[in-house]
Amino acid sequence: MSATKNNRATQSYRNSASPKVRTPKAPPDFQLLILTLILTGFGLLMVFSASSSFTLLGSKYSKDPFFFVLPQFQYAVLGVIAMLIAMSVPFKRYKKLFIPMFLLTFILMIVVLFMPSTNGAHSWIKVGRLFSFQPTELAKITTILYLSALISKKGERFRDLRSGYFPVFFIVSLMAGLVMLQPDLGSCMILVSACLLVMYAGGASLKHMLGSILIVAIVLGLVLGVKELFTPKTPDEAVASSSYKADRIDAFLNPFADIKGSTQNLYNSLLAIGEGGATGAGYGQSIQKLSYLSNPHNDFIFAIIGEEFGFLGTAVFLLVYLYFLWRGLLVSLRCSDTFGTLVGVGIVGLIGIQAFINIGGVTNTIPLTGVTLPFISAGGTSLLITLFSTGILLSISRDSKKAAPAIKEQKTETVKLPERRPAAYRSR
Repeated sequence: MSATKNNRATQSYRNSASPKVRTPKAPPDFQLLILTLILTGFGLLMVFSASSSFTLLGSKYSKDPFFFVLPQFQYAVLGVIAMLIAMSVPFKRYKKLFIPMFLLTFILMIVVLFMPSTNGAHSWIKVGRLFSFQPTELAKITTILYLSALISKKGERFRDLRSGYFPVFFIVSLMAGLVMLQPDLGSCMILVSACLLVMYAGGASLKHMLGSILIVAIVLGLVLGVKELFTPKTPDEAVASSSYKADRIDAFLNPFADIKGSTQNLYNSLLAIGEGGATGAGYGQSIQKLSYLSNPHNDFIFAIIGEEFGFLGTAVFLLVYLYFLWRGLLVSLRCSDTFGTLVGVGIVGLIGIQAFINIGGVTNTIPLTGVTLPFISAGGTSLLITLFSTGILLSISRDSKKAAPAIKEQKTETVKLPERRPAAYRSR
């Protein structure tokens, strides 16, 4: 007995004395990281090309050709730093941080409603001329994190309407309502679509989802109606507001109806893409950016890409973009954790849906809503949050790298080669 106790004591001492071996972190997905940097760099080049001409000639821009690209570059640096930090944090920690992040976003979404309006919408929190922030961009990723955490925690109970689906649906409706109070229809469409994608990936009932879409549409209509009812407007402002919304639909149905008025931007956008031809006019040689298109560095930057690089250049750009989305989706589906998979699907959905709405509006595939093209358009908050979200996706890819060898080993262990001859024949 004493010898046994001495052996146990010696073994426990050796175990305590031996250093703990930490499992090395798997590297992030290298292809996804390189694609992100390529898209960000190309975006900076296009912002400079699309904005330098009219800012150089415009007195309100101090005749500075770097008026838009310099702030965009600063946000890009901050975004890359945020991406590297988010990439180094294990993605499972975001499951614990989603509540404070969501509460902070909720407060900012309330505060922004009391800020001065810009172009008819209360979307920006501005502190002097040095800092401006758009809380809606943060609301997209924090809502995705919230939904992913709730769905992964509920598991099979998520398919139950009362205890599983309804709490998730309530969070989506709450955030969508706050976005529409600004109002920002484009961002609301992106947010709701990405959330529905996460809910579908989490195993939601299709019947529940169709019913919730109908309810969200009714609620948003009521919210907008109440807001219009209690918002004081002069008769001229009311007519201008309704005319602006009608013009968007008319421009989509007939972009050539009023090329010097309501359909001017869409007509010039299609003209820019058409003038690009097969190979384009060359970098920096766009004509439509010279005061023909409003916001060529922002909403209509894809039209400038089409004019300067032509069909071939645009096709290459879209292929790179699609490969980025496919790589992100592949990384998400390979993750061994449900939370990581849902967050990854949500982030890819946010970027892909927003890109589709921007490009679809510029090419008159869908009505124009005025959202940025992720990674490419000028917009500091959008670029910063997109890079931060990509950092979370890269953190998820670390788990995918770990999961892939384990899956291969598991398959190797379970596969048995068929015997060539019966055992009775071999015994002879």
